[in-house]
Amino acid sequence: MMTRIFAILLGLVLAFSPVHVSPAWAVALPVFNHLSALPHAPLTSVLADVSTSAMSDQLIAQAPAATSSTTSFVAAAVNRVGAAVVRIDTERTITRNPDPFFNDPFFRRFFGDDVFPQGPYEERLRGQGSGFIVSGDGIVLTNAHVVDNADRVTVRLKDGRQFEGEVRGADEVTDLAVVKINATDLPTAPLGDSDQVQVGDWAIAVGNPLGLDNTVTLGIVSTLNRPSSLVGIPDKRVEFIQTDAAINPGNSGGPLLNAQGEVIGINTAIRANAMGIGFAIPVNQAKEITARLARGEQIVHPYLGVQIATLTPELAKENNDDPNATVILPEVNGVLVVGVVPNSPAAQGGLRRGDVITQIDNRAVTTAEQLQDTVERSQLGQALRLTIRRGDRTQQLSVRTAELSPEQRR
Repeated sequence: MMTRIFAILLGLVLAFSPVHVSPAWAVALPVFNHLSALPHAPLTSVLADVSTSAMSDQLIAQAPAATSSTTSFVAAAVNRVGAAVVRIDTERTITRNPDPFFNDPFFRRFFGDDVFPQGPYEERLRGQGSGFIVSGDGIVLTNAHVVDNADRVTVRLKDGRQFEGEVRGADEVTDLAVVKINATDLPTAPLGDSDQVQVGDWAIAVGNPLGLDNTVTLGIVSTLNRPSSLVGIPDKRVEFIQTDAAINPGNSGGPLLNAQGEVIGINTAIRANAMGIGFAIPVNQAKEITARLARGEQIVHPYLGVQIATLTPELAKENNDDPNATVILPEVNGVLVVGVVPNSPAAQGGLRRGDVITQIDNRAVTTAEQLQDTVERSQLGQALRLTIRRGDRTQQLSVRTAELSPEQRR
């Protein structure tokens, strides 16, 4: 009997005794609440520090106190830039000819002559994109394709103000454009240094995708120097920042930010057949030409007039082993000339289809991107000394660059 009474009393004591919380959890809870404020601290390292130092009174004393007002680094970055991000609405009128199908007499008798257009008719097209203010006096940077051939440009600020925009300058080759609005003391976006960006850095895309204003998405920089030819837009001369931050139609022209809220790129392109991959023009490339575009200057791009591809010994051997190959290629690293534009500097300089360029001005070139970059950075009219392999012979050619005309850019 006494044993049963003792057991009951012991159970009551255990049931109503206070629960002891170990020092390890006392440290871990505040650290988890502040993970969002530590953008560069990997989760695994934070957990390791907690588990190995859980009993340290010194670490407990140094742990930051959790507060409900803690702001994440993303929110801080967006707050720094958000007011300078704008929506750009465009309108343009095009003339269309009616489909010949509509002129079929049978359908006209059946539906009536008034249903179908009788001749050329005008249609108004509307577009929408993003941009950001880089100067307090109303200079807005965006993509050239956002304002291409626009008859009217309307710039809407986050605070609701609306301005008519004037396209001061656009460069299709780099897909950059400057729009001017008549306003002063505007908020501006701080520009970062895209040369300092590293793979794995945070990337924050801000803009108006799909007409959903003031949208923010978060990801990382997944690679750098992605050539535009590999992105699917070979008519551009850009080495993109690739990111997995969600970029959708309408994001074009908006800023890509780093964790500090500085613009590191201009969101530009997505691939229709890809998920989680977007591309941005490095902001340093925009810095080089923004002022010139704002003055209405045309950006000059030197060109040679060749279609090119990267050649490796493996690719050359694969071609040479094909009995149907139309040309035998030297099995070297270089840049294969796939085609030569008639009457171009390359044609005048003696380049031919099947030539392999191995050096420019005594510097080795092994990729098409290297060749393109060298030509882009050359001076207009500059003579470039090319070392080429033609069959089993090595030759030296001199090709003088010319200006890429607006017709050739399209």
